[in-house]
This record gives sequence, C-alpha cells and structure tokens, in this order.
Amino acid sequence: MSAVTAGTAPSRSLSTRMRRAARRRNMLVNAGAAVLGVVIIVWSLLPIYDMVMVSLEGHDDVFSSRIFPADPSASTYWQVITQGYWYLNFFWYQYWRSILLGVAVTGLTLLIGSLASFAIGRMRIRFGWVVTNSALLTYVIPSAFLAIPYYRIMQDYGLMNNLWSVIWALVTFATPYAIFIFQNYGASVPIELDEAARIDGASPFQIYWRIYLPLMVPALVAVGTFALLLAWNDYLFQFLLLSSKRSMTVPVALSQFLNSDEAPWNLMMATAIIYALPPVAIYYMFRRHMTAGLTMGGVKG
Repeated sequence: MSAVTAGTAPSRSLSTRMRRAARRRNMLVNAGAAVLGVVIIVWSLLPIYDMVMVSLEGHDDVFSSRIFPADPSASTYWQVITQGYWYLNFFWYQYWRSILLGVAVTGLTLLIGSLASFAIGRMRIRFGWVVTNSALLTYVIPSAFLAIPYYRIMQDYGLMNNLWSVIWALVTFATPYAIFIFQNYGASVPIELDEAARIDGASPFQIYWRIYLPLMVPALVAVGTFALLLAWNDYLFQFLLLSSKRSMTVPVALSQFLNSDEAPWNLMMATAIIYALPPVAIYYMFRRHMTAGLTMGGVKG
C-alpha cells in the first residue's frame, strides 16, 4: 500500500501542476485577447468620436486640441436638416437620390444573383459552372481600373449625369459575389423540395418564388446588406458619372465642401453622420440573418 501511495503522489502533483499551468495560459490568453479587443475598439471608434466632436464645434474651433468641445452645439445638424448652407441647397434631393441608388442596386443584385444561382444550382443548366467561375474572375481586375473605360462607355451612350449609369456599374460589381453566396447557400436547401413541387405541377417560376426564395432569406439579407453598403459608400463612380448638383448623390456633394477656401468641417461631419444613419440602422436590424447567410455561404462551398 505504501508503494502504491508513493507512486500515485507524484502523478497527482504532476497533474495538479499541469492544470495550474493550463489555467495560467488560459488567463494570459484571455487577458491578451481582452487587451487586443480594447485596442481594436478604441482604434475603430476614435474616428467616429472625432467626427461627432467636430460636428458639435463651431467653425473657428474645429482645429482646437481639446478632447471635448468647450461650447458644444447641435446647430450644425439643424443647418444640414434645413439646408441652411449654400453647399446644402439640394441636400434632401441628393439624399433621396442616394436612397434610390441603394434600393435599385440592392434589388437588381438580389434579382439577378438569385435567378442565376437558381438556374445554375436547381435547374442544372448546361455549363452553369462556367457562368459562376467567369463571374468570380471579374474580381481579378480592380474596379478602379474599369472606371475610365466605363466612363467612356456611358459617355458614348449619353448616360452621363444619369443615375442608371452608376446603378449598372455597381450591380456589375456586386452580382458575382451574390451568385457565389446564393449558390453555396442554396446547396443546403434539399433538392427533393423542388422535385416534389414539380410532381404537383409547379412551374420553375413557382418553385423559385414559393420555395427557393423563402428558404434563402438569410442569404438574401446578407447579400442585400452588402449591395446596399457598396452603393451607399461608393464614391469613385458617382464622382465620375454624376457632376451636376441636380444629379449627384450625397457622397459627391460632400466632396464639394472642399472647394471653398475654408472648408466647413463641422458641417461636413454633421452631414456625414446623418448620411451614415440608414445603413447603420439596417445593419443592426438584420445582423442575425446577415451572419447566418455569410456563415452558411462559406461552409457549404
């Protein structure tokens, strides 16, 4: 008994030391992750904090070194809302055009992407893989390289200062991603549902509308959010193709503030914050569906 006891004592002490070492490693890992998380949060929120603080300052105090404005005021937001500055004369009209741009790009991307993925993945069209691979290959060329050729094409077709020129450009860049996500997510939808519907006499459109789309809601939300943010944050194509005040959107209008000798930075920041509210609200409304759609689209490849 003494020999057994003597043999088990060192093993118990060894396992205890290993458990303590594992706990210390976990504590260090957790502490490192917490520090890294705080750094990332501060790094991400600092520009937003600076935007808010600048928007609350007066014109003469914008470049002050204070962390918080000495006399904060929301008058800049009121100027933006009432279009009380000469660069903001068409603000709400430009805001409305930005909304139209986002809705059109989102709707067309979802329509084209879902129809293409349905035809390739569910109807099993011949050489469908060529369409998918060719669409993804378009991302090999950066969109900035296509800006000037696209500008010339729209100029030849007489679509300058036309919102549809920007809509088609952004739909072209968003559709390959949409097809990829829809096709991978659609692989999780049982094909037996389509076969049962065909036996009951359903047409391909009825299968698409009544079975395919309802089951693809998370992917639709994910792709729709991506397309909306792409349209909402785009500047290059809107700047190239929309030049008049009546045709431009808010991102292009914001750049006009820099044309003056003394740019009203406080008004710029207030305008940018108001402009950023819709996509932020939409993201937080659908973030659960968006996460599910992106995760399933990445796993089911």
